[in-house]
Amino acid sequence: MIEGFAVDLGGTKTAASRIENSTIVDRVQEPTDGKAGLEDQISAMAGLLSRLGFEPGARLGVAVAGRINSTGHWQAVNADTLSGIKGVPLLERLRSRFGANVTVRNDAAAAAIAEARFGAGQGVRNFGYLTVSTGVGGDVVLDGRLVQSANGLAGHLGFVSSPFGDSMCGSGRRGTVESVASGRAIAAAAGTVDAKAAFSADTEEARRAIEISAAAIARLGADLAAIFGLERLAIGGSVGLAEGYIALVTEKMVVEPPLFRVPVVPAVLGHDSALLGALCS
Repeated sequence: MIEGFAVDLGGTKTAASRIENSTIVDRVQEPTDGKAGLEDQISAMAGLLSRLGFEPGARLGVAVAGRINSTGHWQAVNADTLSGIKGVPLLERLRSRFGANVTVRNDAAAAAIAEARFGAGQGVRNFGYLTVSTGVGGDVVLDGRLVQSANGLAGHLGFVSSPFGDSMCGSGRRGTVESVASGRAIAAAAGTVDAKAAFSADTEEARRAIEISAAAIARLGADLAAIFGLERLAIGGSVGLAEGYIALVTEKMVVEPPLFRVPVVPAVLGHDSALLGALCS
């Protein structure tokens, strides 16, 4: 059972919640200022938490987009997201502002552990989670434990190379899954203002962009099955949960040999997954 307060700071929105008995009982959010530095981001968190009745010293879990190393330093891996965050002491400053009872982790990793314990990953030992949204992230949970590394890079699955991509990714790598499968990539290929518009557009460019995205995610799922022996892969995010997207990923998975066809299911916790996972120990 988890209880306390949680913050989920992503590239487009920052949400905060009060959690009781592993259930979100109150939730607020506002747009994220992607250019803000550390202190301004923490002040934005404080404003949301104050609306929920948070008081310093209460248990607080914080999930953020980007890389969190073992000492709690925060680095925005994608240069196109959170441009004001460049190797800053997040955990130290959070504890100074909110008290010692604070933990931090990557937002996709938080969503993965929450889905594993409370959502789509229940009942399997080797579970993968992908969020396909503005970017692509995720993590793997093996026997109930997140795959993690001291430098915080483990789990950034969107930065794996993809045979479907050849453009530069915000991570600095060329031809990654994120560079071809993310909402940002879909919109660019479809010529639309965003991924949502691409799903609504009845054009060959939009259909092709979405198909390539799904094919890249299916290929990544098969690669993860080969590396970790995944028994199930859950997909979340605004693109991942768009109508027809998971069915398309499953369709693209058929080209893989049967051994590599990991079952693909929708994430069930929705936008609350990272908030719940931020408090998971």
